[in-house]
Amino acid sequence: MKLFFSYLKSHCKTLFFAGTSVVIFCGIFALDNLPLSAVGYAALLSVCVGLVLIAADFLHFRKTHFQLLRLAKKVRYGLDGLPPAQNRIEADYQTVLQELYRGMTELVTDCDCSQRETEDYYTLWAHQIKTPISAMHILLQSDENENRSDLQDCLFQIEEYVEMVLSYVRLNSDNTDLVVKQYPLDSIIRQAIHKYAPLFIRRKIALHYQPVSFTVLTDEKWLLFVIEQILSNALKYTRSGGSVEIRLESGNTLIIADTGIGIAPEDLPRIGQKGFTGYNGRQDKKSTGLGLYLCRRILSKLSHTLRIESEVGKGTTVKIGLESTRLRVE
Repeated sequence: MKLFFSYLKSHCKTLFFAGTSVVIFCGIFALDNLPLSAVGYAALLSVCVGLVLIAADFLHFRKTHFQLLRLAKKVRYGLDGLPPAQNRIEADYQTVLQELYRGMTELVTDCDCSQRETEDYYTLWAHQIKTPISAMHILLQSDENENRSDLQDCLFQIEEYVEMVLSYVRLNSDNTDLVVKQYPLDSIIRQAIHKYAPLFIRRKIALHYQPVSFTVLTDEKWLLFVIEQILSNALKYTRSGGSVEIRLESGNTLIIADTGIGIAPEDLPRIGQKGFTGYNGRQDKKSTGLGLYLCRRILSKLSHTLRIESEVGKGTTVKIGLESTRLRVE
């Protein structure tokens, strides 16, 4: 019924003209004293013809309406389903739409090409920069310089930033190379611990971890990246003599808790937003906020969750929910 009223509204001028014409003719017939039967007969014929024309035109209007609705659902794939133009105005509208679609297609193609070139460049750069980093590692191992440990820390940070750039590029690409299957969580955690073990030792921060017997449906590489980022933040904001604890809670929630400086309450709701560093980030001028932003995006893709609780001066607890409701096993 709404469609019919919409049709009447779009033809209100035509209907008004037809109604006015009938009134004029009836008035003229009355003034000339013509028989009422002739007037009624002419009016009846006009109404019948008008109703037939209106019904035919409404059916065409209805058909076009549903064609356009179907086209709206697949318009991103092309304008091939456009109904034929019935007049010059419709043809002009279709020409405008086709030009807009062509321009949009060219713009999307250019953007895709530009994004692929950027991804290729940063991927190549990240792989090339690993060569001098590896060479620097070898040189430091054979060097007995008194600043060796500080240099190793700086080199480790460079490696982290390179991995972060590479992960950022991969995450924004069409193919994030997810390999989803069942993995032992203990193995993933141990890889992260092994990577950061030298930093725990040099900074004199205790690590408390009890092996867990739990398999998780996830992507090993991406979940490992998330755990590494959280451990990196814990080490960055925990002073010497502090501690970091890793444990499994409630069956499928991974807890990483530290005794660091904590996060201000007003910053907690925005933690993980792109570019947000909070009070701690403003104190540490080198912080970018990119790590936790990537963590949230990765965990969302993996159908996992991230929740952060913190108290200033007492520490931060990061909770990773390892549910896998939307993942498909390879």
